[in-house]
Amino acid sequence: MRQTIGLLGGMSWESTAEYYRLLNELTRERLGGLHSARCVLYSVDFAEIERLQVEGRWEQAAEVLAEAAKALEAAGADMLLICTNTMHKVADQVSAAVGIPLLHLADTTAEAVRAKGLRRIGLLGTAFTMEQDFYRGRLESHGLDVLVPDAAGRSTVHEVIYEELCRGIVREESRAAFTAVIDDLVAAGAEGVVLGCTEIELLIGAEHSPVPVFPTTQLHAEAAVSRALGHPE
Repeated sequence: MRQTIGLLGGMSWESTAEYYRLLNELTRERLGGLHSARCVLYSVDFAEIERLQVEGRWEQAAEVLAEAAKALEAAGADMLLICTNTMHKVADQVSAAVGIPLLHLADTTAEAVRAKGLRRIGLLGTAFTMEQDFYRGRLESHGLDVLVPDAAGRSTVHEVIYEELCRGIVREESRAAFTAVIDDLVAAGAEGVVLGCTEIELLIGAEHSPVPVFPTTQLHAEAAVSRALGHPE
């Protein structure tokens, strides 16, 4: 039996649209014909979540996402995907609110890094993701050594995510700034770079890095489709 994928999205909707596209394309690739992904989506208002992030009100943000997760379970979801790296800060609280498994984005990413035989990786994401332990620590629990940009680099990456990518703006100048940050991480010893924010994949691809990049949205979607079709990788 195929499982139904529950998507907790809207943070931002631009990246959630990528999730939806990827899930359907991957399902069609594996099953052929007119097949598409069996999924349900709860899309929150990102402005509310972003305000709670800035104010450090993570428990309240967790409550909002937990209620959304319950709605997905009630709608028939068999598994849960939080379609954002940053909000995995409250993944444990969200997971505890439902009876279906949560497919953790950092776990699927770490598995892909290890499958490539790499250990030392650079991490790009929001300031929350790069500077706090909830995501870096999860990657490190898989035996990875995680590097982040310097303060100026972290500021650049964070600003581009919120001021541009989350608003659907993709600028060549920002792409050049990101590639410079990636070059600095490689110079510091990074063997690969985790694109640890779902919107970054709108800006950066494999062709923009001298080392392998790990697109977390793509990897998350691949793992979800594999599980939904009954053969987890």
